This record gives sequence, C-alpha cells and structure tokens, in this order.
Amino acid sequence: KGAPPKPAAAKAERTYVVKSGDSLSKIAKELYGDGKRWPEIYEANKELIGDNPNLIHPGQELRIP
Repeated sequence: KGAPPKPAAAKAERTYVVKSGDSLSKIAKELYGDGKRWPEIYEANKELIGDNPNLIHPGQELRIP
C-alpha cells in the first residue's frame, strides 16, 4: 500500500490572453459573470502585472484562478 494516487489536475489552470481594451473587471465579468471579482485575477497575476492593477497590456497571459 502506498499513498493514494494524486488527482490528475486538481486545479486545472485556465489562462486568458489580454486583448486591447480589456480591464481586470471586464475579464472578471466575462469569465465569472461578476466584474467585482477582478481582485482574484489580480492576486493570481500580481508578479506579472505589478503594483498597478490597471496596467495590463494586450498579449499578457493571465492565470485565471
């Protein structure tokens, strides 16, 4: 007997490529149906985005929690 097998992808990471005109709240509205959930996306991508959540750029690939 060993450890039970690990689930294949317990948390499948989704990604989203930023398009021109996007904002975190717009992305949250599109993906979650609620623009107020943008901080979840920001927290998951803080290293990529930096200190200003308003500065996202087309082509950036964001992890979607």
